[in-house]
Amino acid sequence: MKTLPAFLLAAFAAAGVHVQAQAQERVWRCGNEYTNNATVAQQRGCKVMEGGNVTVVQGTRPAAAAASGGGTVRAPAGSPRVDSADQRARDGEARSVLQSELKKAEDRQAQLQKDYNNGEPEKQGSESKNYQKYLDRVADMKAEIARNESDIAGIRRELGRLPPQPSSP
Repeated sequence: MKTLPAFLLAAFAAAGVHVQAQAQERVWRCGNEYTNNATVAQQRGCKVMEGGNVTVVQGTRPAAAAASGGGTVRAPAGSPRVDSADQRARDGEARSVLQSELKKAEDRQAQLQKDYNNGEPEKQGSESKNYQKYLDRVADMKAEIARNESDIAGIRRELGRLPPQPSSP
């Protein structure tokens, strides 16, 4: 029976050594940066971090954007080249799809605004007896109008990203 307590004692001792090995040295916070260099921390007037470990993961910068200045986007190596006429046809098709979606969204917005009636839509059925139900419907209508406005703005942004249409003589 004496081997069990000795075994536990050895396990606890090993665990204690392991915990001490994982303990970090002091870490200072300097704004959005962290350091474990005491002289740098003293020069910058950093504050000591207490009560937890700090894990800092370095970010990466895209090599292509840094090298080319980020001005142009290039296709990955080995990707098929697209003929300029084919690309113009694709852009034209995308433009027509976006314009039809914009028309639908604008028509829907006009109908929503008409139904909303400047915040005073007509009451329906049981809403004359239950005013809260009416207020909830009005709030839902207002939210629907805001979502549709956002959709319209998004479609317009996408249209603006397309290259200009070539003018025909």
